[in-house]
Amino acid sequence: MRISAHTVCTAIRDDIVGGVLPPGARLAEEQLAQRYGVSRVPVREALRTLESEGFVVSRRHAGACVAQPGDREAADLLDIHALLEPLGAARAAQRRTEAHLKVLRGLVRLGRQRAGQGQETDLRSLGDWFHETVAQATCSPGLTSLLVQLRRKITWLYAAEPLSRAVGLWQERGALVDAIARGDAERARMLSAAQLERATPARRQFRSVTVRGPKPAVNTVRGQI
Repeated sequence: MRISAHTVCTAIRDDIVGGVLPPGARLAEEQLAQRYGVSRVPVREALRTLESEGFVVSRRHAGACVAQPGDREAADLLDIHALLEPLGAARAAQRRTEAHLKVLRGLVRLGRQRAGQGQETDLRSLGDWFHETVAQATCSPGLTSLLVQLRRKITWLYAAEPLSRAVGLWQERGALVDAIARGDAERARMLSAAQLERATPARRQFRSVTVRGPKPAVNTVRGQI
């Protein structure tokens, strides 16, 4: 079965965001093709997509590398995030479907359960899924794409909220879902902005990791609702 460039792109992006491929790491097509068990063609297409998203840079005579955003760029991402995410929450309140609400409520239940049990490993992925679903609930492809890309970069560059904040964080997300369910755009905007104000993210510290291969491309993208 031919593995698509989209699937390869998701696998490489996940490894960049997760720190497996650290900033500055060289991304040789042949190495990556062996790592993910594909030909070089989908790898080449994936790297072009990731370059357009800002995760990869191409250097003359050096090839593709994982991007290395500086402190100023990282800080700018937080400022942009603080402007766009409340807008996304307001749009979600105006346009969400029952399917979106069902997923959001399920995620809040699961997040509260995991936070209460101290299961830290699941919380970040649940949080990312929650925010991607809010972004999809805007029913605006352009805004959804911006919000999802921005969230991925924040996840990449900043450490997760401490576990001590997890219970309160999922309570806040529950309140946001209630506002979205009621169609209260202003309250959804306010709750989203307040949540971002309370967050104090710290820059992640990356360490060099040896890239080994081969690795099957098993990462897949969550389906749109």
